[in-house]
Amino acid sequence: MVLSLISHHILGGSIAADYSAQANKLIVAALADSGAYKQLGYLCNTFGPRLSGSKNLEYALDWIIGEMHQDGFDVIKGEPVKVPAWVRGAESAQLIKPFKKDLAMLGLGGSVGTPKHGIRAEVLVVDSFAELETIRDKVKGKIVLFNAPFTSYGETVQYRYKGASAAAKYGAVASLIRSVGSSTLYTPHTGVMAYNEDIPRIPHAALTIEDAIMLSSQQKSGEKIVIQLKMAARTEPDRWSRNIVADLKGSENPDEIVVVGGHIDSWDVGQGAQDDGGGCVAAWHAVKLIHDLGLRPKRTLRVVLWTNEENGGKGSKAYRDTHRDELDKHMVAIESDGGVFQPSGFGFTGSQAGREIVDAISELLISIKANEITTGGRAADVAPLNDEGVPVMSLKVDGTKYFWYHHTNADTFDKIDFNEFNHCVAALAVMAYVIADMEIDLPQ
Repeated sequence: MVLSLISHHILGGSIAADYSAQANKLIVAALADSGAYKQLGYLCNTFGPRLSGSKNLEYALDWIIGEMHQDGFDVIKGEPVKVPAWVRGAESAQLIKPFKKDLAMLGLGGSVGTPKHGIRAEVLVVDSFAELETIRDKVKGKIVLFNAPFTSYGETVQYRYKGASAAAKYGAVASLIRSVGSSTLYTPHTGVMAYNEDIPRIPHAALTIEDAIMLSSQQKSGEKIVIQLKMAARTEPDRWSRNIVADLKGSENPDEIVVVGGHIDSWDVGQGAQDDGGGCVAAWHAVKLIHDLGLRPKRTLRVVLWTNEENGGKGSKAYRDTHRDELDKHMVAIESDGGVFQPSGFGFTGSQAGREIVDAISELLISIKANEITTGGRAADVAPLNDEGVPVMSLKVDGTKYFWYHHTNADTFDKIDFNEFNHCVAALAVMAYVIADMEIDLPQ
């Protein structure tokens, strides 16, 4: 029966026909709206960066919950989550030889600090883990710098995540990486790292792309490189945070749920505008827009703002565990965590029958060129739900500039383009609304 209904909807084009008026209404309203953009500006400029365990994050959560009470949601909760509390502290890196220069740097999340007086040591530059292996006998007592050029985030981020233990294995006293970014204007990039429990923990930090290239060139010229590194980083006991969960109850099947959301925490630099304040506010206002236009879908629309995506993933796991009894009623979970640049469509992970339905819905987004559906909807905060069988989707956007700002002091509200952001709101609103209202379920 389900397959015959699916065939009817797709072959007859009835999804696009049935929802054309509502989709156009949502798109027109989203593109003209300034409320969501202003809310994002307020979030960024009032609360700043929102690292897990920080007061900034908790104040931002308080404000969002207060605003949501005015937005027509039926249920609004802050669900408790215990999160890590890493504190950066004062930090600096100074080139001592071959000449003196203060180096822009950012400690990597989870790193230990240096002794109070710092670490002064010779630097050994390598371009890869493989090169480190070839010179491992020279590493003891030195600071290792991984000067790995950006290829893709998934590949290059391994130096950030695993670099400290790889260097410490051979006796390094500290490790540095070339920032994981596709472009730079002398901006270091932070991000989470991890230690191998069987290897001593050493300080781990990121330098700018420019300085990493300079130090590599100095080594190739035969210069001796010495750096003084100071980091007061520390990890404190876990603290309580919250996932925000806000429901617009369905008119006919309120126990069936369509999730749309992003992660509200950020790193402790910049303002977390593209990563991921923009995704959170776009998801929030997509559902608010549906309510404001008097559209009440059959199923429940649920906004989830996950905490602690950046350095632990505790929020997504807590949501899965808290709502485990209703996961079979989750129709889909849609995440926006790639920035709020011009959207091109959605990635989808689920059944073939589900993909065909999403393909049909995407026709409603042709007018804003956000209709491309690709394979691969998993992202950090919806992955635990997908592991339990829930279909998942990710908003796909033009990522050309994303890694210019990602995890840097440059991830600020001025990087948000009004029209591109509103296109993201429109795409999320149309996709979430139709899945929540259509006659057939999205097959798990």
